[in-house]
Amino acid sequence: MTRHVCAIASHRGGSFLWPENGLAAFRATAGLALEQSECDVHASADGEAIVMHDATLDRTTDGSGRVVAFTAAELSRVRLKGGGGETVPRLAEMLALYRESPVAPRIEIKEDVEGRPYPGLVARVLGELDRSGLRRRSWIIGFDAPTMAEVAAMGGVAGVAWLLERKTWQSLGLTGTIAVATAYAFPEVGVHESLLDAEACAALRAAGVGISVWGANHEASIRRMLGLGVDLLATDDPPLAIALRG
Repeated sequence: MTRHVCAIASHRGGSFLWPENGLAAFRATAGLALEQSECDVHASADGEAIVMHDATLDRTTDGSGRVVAFTAAELSRVRLKGGGGETVPRLAEMLALYRESPVAPRIEIKEDVEGRPYPGLVARVLGELDRSGLRRRSWIIGFDAPTMAEVAAMGGVAGVAWLLERKTWQSLGLTGTIAVATAYAFPEVGVHESLLDAEACAALRAAGVGISVWGANHEASIRRMLGLGVDLLATDDPPLAIALRG
C-alpha cells in the first residue's frame, strides 16, 4: 500500500522566519524541500497584482491606508516592517523567483476591505502566471466561491482550492460544504487546522474532495495534520514541517 504524502506549502513565505509575503521569504522558500509557496494578492489602484495579506498596509509595512488606494509604483516604495529596507512586492517579482525552482506558487486571491472581489484581478493573476510560464504548475486559492469558480472556468492551472472561514464551515456543516464544492467542481477545500478531524477528512475523501489546511505551525498541530493525511498543509514554519514529515 502506498503511503499518502502530505504536500507542504510555506504560508506567506514562512512568516515565523522571514517578514511575511516578502521577497526574502519567497527566495528562501524556493530552495526548500517542499511543494508550494503560498502568497496573498490584492489589486493596486492601477490594477496590478500586489503581494500583501491584508487589504491595508498598516500591519506589515511602514505605510498606511488601503492597498488599492496606491499605484504599483507607489507601493514599490513602501517598506516591509523588519524587512531591512525590503519593499512591497508585485506578484510578477515573486513569480520570477520560482521559474527555476521545483516549488510551485500557491496564490490566494483576496477581497477588498468590504469583502468584495477586485474587478479584473483574476485575469491579472492568470496573465502574470502566463508571462512567467508558471500557470500549469500553480494553485489558486480563495474564500470567495464565485471567484474560485471564475478561475476554474478560465482553466490551465494545477488546481483551485476554496477556503472556508470558521463561521462558513460551521454554518454549512460537512454536508453543505461538500455540496458547494461538488456543485462548483472544486478539487480541494481548505480550512484552519483546528476545524478538521478524522470524521471530516473521511467525509471529504468519500466525496472526492481534497483537503488542505492552514495554521499548522507547531509540532503538535503539524503531527496531527500529517496523521489525518491531509493533502496539503500551509505552515508559517516550513523547515519544522519538512523535518516532521521526514
